[in-house]
Amino acid sequence: MMPLVTTLLLAALTVGSLYWWELRPRDLVLRPIAWTPVPEVSPDGVRATLPVAFYVAEVGRYDDELTAYLMFDYLRGAPPLARAEVLLTHEEGAEGPEYPILVRLPDDLALGIAMLAETEARGYIPSYDWRAVAFPIVFQYRQQTRVFTSAYNLPRRAALESLPREALLAYARRFMVFKSATDPRIRRRIEPVPQSLSPEEASRLAADVLTVADFFEIPIDFFLGIGAMENNYMDVRGDLENTKWKRRAEKGDIVLRRSKGRVLVLNYSTGVWQITRETLRYAHRLYLRDKERDYTRLPERMRPPKALNLDEVDTPVLTTYAGLFFRDLLDTFDGDVALAVGAYNGGPGRPNPKYEEGVRQVAVYARRMMEQAAALHGQRAAETSYFAPPRAPRGR
Repeated sequence: MMPLVTTLLLAALTVGSLYWWELRPRDLVLRPIAWTPVPEVSPDGVRATLPVAFYVAEVGRYDDELTAYLMFDYLRGAPPLARAEVLLTHEEGAEGPEYPILVRLPDDLALGIAMLAETEARGYIPSYDWRAVAFPIVFQYRQQTRVFTSAYNLPRRAALESLPREALLAYARRFMVFKSATDPRIRRRIEPVPQSLSPEEASRLAADVLTVADFFEIPIDFFLGIGAMENNYMDVRGDLENTKWKRRAEKGDIVLRRSKGRVLVLNYSTGVWQITRETLRYAHRLYLRDKERDYTRLPERMRPPKALNLDEVDTPVLTTYAGLFFRDLLDTFDGDVALAVGAYNGGPGRPNPKYEEGVRQVAVYARRMMEQAAALHGQRAAETSYFAPPRAPRGR
């Protein structure tokens, strides 16, 4: 019996020692590794052998952390990169922090280049620049990526409604720039190709959106969701062939047909909020009847005129009309946000559930990203004690 007992005890000690070794607290130490030489092709076509382990490609670089994370999250879902490892990293540049987005390529470089070429051709990235790096560098890139993903998926958040206006404005501006830049019409070059928002344009629109949301007491996340769902915050005319029969023509109508005492008018959608011409008339009537609100509280550029000119409605005024229309729908459906959002697209008689689902997805995502960014209390994730900058590759 003794040999068997002794053997079992030794086995138990061995297993226990292994578990202790794996689970014990310890500092991360990067030890030298013997690398298998991998050929790297230089721009002039000369092949050089370097002690490297992986190929990576830079596909984007940003100077703002939240914007970089939004783009990183977007590229993780890009179909051409479905089987690739997308990494969000950090560097201290000459003018401040920079956030390169990298893709780890397959070991077969030809396949990797083909993947990048497809990603660029389909408009997900503007360009790429590949290089070979040693495993410790890739390991630290992964560690940095984990810090970013952890920071922007914290279990505790700062409630959107409690954020100061300045912070909310900054986050909304970034979100608008991101959504317009990733619009499928831009990526696919669908004519007429819209122009994505500049930071200055996004700042003005974000300020107007916050003002209107506060003035009409409408949920900011769903208002942002409607703007994204309609036109990704860009001023592009839509539904160009949409028409509507009505009893008589009104000033400004574009009459296409007359039949049996009725007229068929063009009813295309206008601007950022894609409000049809007839809905715009309805929103203007709501404004003229609204005696409960003091519209002088709004900036002058956002106040609707007494007489509506369908062909001259600037974006700030259109934002006011959109907020008023959304408020009216919320009142119509006794505060039911889902029905009100669905009716923004389908009308009060037949709210569109698929439209509401799309708006809700954007609203939830916008809220989560902005609340997570706010939960960092102004500190960048790259400033945390868990963040380690990548060391320069050996032999480079």
